[in-house]
Amino acid sequence: MKLNIKEIPFSRFGSYFCVSKELDTNEVYIRDVHGGDDAPSKLFKLDLLQDGVEQEFDIAATETCLRFFLVKDTEKYAEINIPEEDELHIESNGVEVRLQASKVKYDTLHEYKDGMYEYHIYPKELKLMISKLSGEMSVDAPWNVIGNDYIDIRMSNGHFVIESYRTVFKPKEYASFQAGKEKVEHLYQEWVENNTEKNEVYQASIDRAAYITWSSIVHPDGLLKNYAMYMSKLWMYNIWSWDNCFNALHIGAKYPELSYSQLKIFMDAQDESGVYPDFVNDKFVSYNCIKPPVFAYAYEKLMEVNDYFKEESRLREVYESTKKVMLYFDLYRTYEGRLPHYKHGNDSGWDNSSLFHSGMPVEAPDLTSFLIRTYDILTKFAGLLGEEEEAKQFTGKADTLFSLLMERLHDEDGFFGRVGKDAKKIDTRSSLILRLPVLIGYRLEKQIMDQLVDDLVENFETKYGFATEMPSSPLYKENGYWLGPIWAPVTYLFIDSLKSFGYGEVGERIKEKYLNLTLVGGMAENFDPHSGKGLVDTSFTWTSSVFLSLIESK
Repeated sequence: MKLNIKEIPFSRFGSYFCVSKELDTNEVYIRDVHGGDDAPSKLFKLDLLQDGVEQEFDIAATETCLRFFLVKDTEKYAEINIPEEDELHIESNGVEVRLQASKVKYDTLHEYKDGMYEYHIYPKELKLMISKLSGEMSVDAPWNVIGNDYIDIRMSNGHFVIESYRTVFKPKEYASFQAGKEKVEHLYQEWVENNTEKNEVYQASIDRAAYITWSSIVHPDGLLKNYAMYMSKLWMYNIWSWDNCFNALHIGAKYPELSYSQLKIFMDAQDESGVYPDFVNDKFVSYNCIKPPVFAYAYEKLMEVNDYFKEESRLREVYESTKKVMLYFDLYRTYEGRLPHYKHGNDSGWDNSSLFHSGMPVEAPDLTSFLIRTYDILTKFAGLLGEEEEAKQFTGKADTLFSLLMERLHDEDGFFGRVGKDAKKIDTRSSLILRLPVLIGYRLEKQIMDQLVDDLVENFETKYGFATEMPSSPLYKENGYWLGPIWAPVTYLFIDSLKSFGYGEVGERIKEKYLNLTLVGGMAENFDPHSGKGLVDTSFTWTSSVFLSLIESK
């Protein structure tokens, strides 16, 4: 695959290093994604020079090697590869590579020994060892009381290594540049062979999705005790607590341990109240917002694709953790006589949906539907684990919630929300989120499901799938995040529900539209429903994972 590093960063499985080109300036940066997307990621701006003068260069990138070559002389180039998770290697041939550090006040670089410089990066709590294995390297980094004024590193005609670590550097032997390239090529090919099948029509999307999922994984470090798939290494380099479920779904068949690790990240970070964090990275856990309980749904799907997930101790861990999540919604998100509520649009994952424009808190039918579906799944899990009394309790809770849902949030026109301390009925009904009760289509009367599906087809279906806001709505917004664009996880939930509960023809049609959408918009965070253009972050893992899951079901 020819990789465009403006859209998809160059990286590899397990590494926090990546290289990308800025969208606005076209500047190329070596970056590091420790600390999540609130931390600075830029390490060095990269340029090619001859005789000290900047030269125009072009880029040839594949999944495993990145080459920068002079426009006026393509035989003169520099290459980058990442043969080990914490090692970025640079080879220069006929050009001088200049690295200018994106430093702040206390960042410091000093000479460690001949041909080696140690760089302390304070905001990231990270250290780099920059080593010359062969060739010429010069450093200009004038000291000024508490740090360097600037850092300018030049590398030419040789092999150089940037290695990251948190505390102490441990000397080692480095592989040759060629051997490193061959190693990464083998690792990536193994991933592709295990995760994808050839498809003449969708091969470009398969290649892109395979690379994004592989290259977005980071190794255990800090708070992360297992390998973790970031949502992206472009802009949104965190692990969010419903995104990760869709990533786990895709890799569950062939990489069950890695899949389970994605869920374990949040079970291990579960608060004593029962809630999962909104997101996690190697340095930070945030509980500011929550997400609907989708873990049990994902786990039930995983049990269908690999017996690994049926193992009793594993199932028990998910079961007990999910019980705590449900207790959280019962104790802390439910006013007496009402349904569980959201306190912010971000709680739902549909951040700026029109459902939330009237204020907070909001009783929303999607949340209740997720809870009902989870209670029904817990009933099944309880039966498998021999917890018959608890199974009865979960069924009772699901039945009660369902009755209250139909009483409080449904009328002859469909589902709606309620807002505020007085639980006022929300008049706005133009968001796709209000149609997510399809998740419990097995409980809804056929007339209600028919009405839901007709509504989806008539008011939300576009050239590429279901828009998240009615295109006819005055609140619809081009590139409006959840006010129109198509999103992968929501598409997956609708396809799965439609196909599972008697509306297979519509489900298949939406699936085909989504697969075709990726040929136009790539693996972006979301998409324009009419043009198919990829929007916001153009290198997103849950988009890639949903695509690969759906194409495997063809």
